[in-house]
Amino acid sequence: MDISFPIPFVPDFHNLQLETGIGFALGVLFAVLFNAEGQAFMATCLGDRRVGATDRFHFNAFLHLDILGTLSFLLGGFGWPRQMDIDASKFEHRTLYAILSRLSGPLANLLFAGIMTSIIEIVMTLMALSPHIFWVVVAVNVTVAVYNLIPIPPLAAGTIWVELLPESMDNLKQWLKLAGPWVIVAILFYDRIFQVGIFSNYLNPLVVALFNFIKG
Repeated sequence: MDISFPIPFVPDFHNLQLETGIGFALGVLFAVLFNAEGQAFMATCLGDRRVGATDRFHFNAFLHLDILGTLSFLLGGFGWPRQMDIDASKFEHRTLYAILSRLSGPLANLLFAGIMTSIIEIVMTLMALSPHIFWVVVAVNVTVAVYNLIPIPPLAAGTIWVELLPESMDNLKQWLKLAGPWVIVAILFYDRIFQVGIFSNYLNPLVVALFNFIKG
């Protein structure tokens, strides 16, 4: 089946079809949900267990939405959930397990994209429904997974290298975590105006390749 929207999908509010808009909104909600809960699940498995854990496993996508992360979705087609609190001091291998926990977010997005592709196959086989909305959801999750390679927190690659800084640089680490989201949004605003492709020139080919691989 031919895809009638660009990959990655970045909303064009001057020419946004209803079906594509619904798919994008659902894609954002599923992306932040699986990214956040994936991190929480891995951290819990590796030792950061918490009684009740209602701040983690509530499976309510709206509670995982981050203001700047949502704005990033609207500007660049990717974003992030509210920062998942992970207590690395509870890990047996602190650095390694912290890295695995952060990486599990984008990996969960890829896993969900694969599951959604199977659902699309079932829908196309059993029901005469258009899979367009589902493909947009897949595209958003693949985009989120790939763009987590950007080395700026709160994206996974950025969070990992910041966490690897020595404890003596805790003040710098906190500043980087606070400034990172604003830096990403500022870059996306600039890119949206001048169309220079600061991130997209490098990452979009990988998004397309992964999407086509998952799509088969």
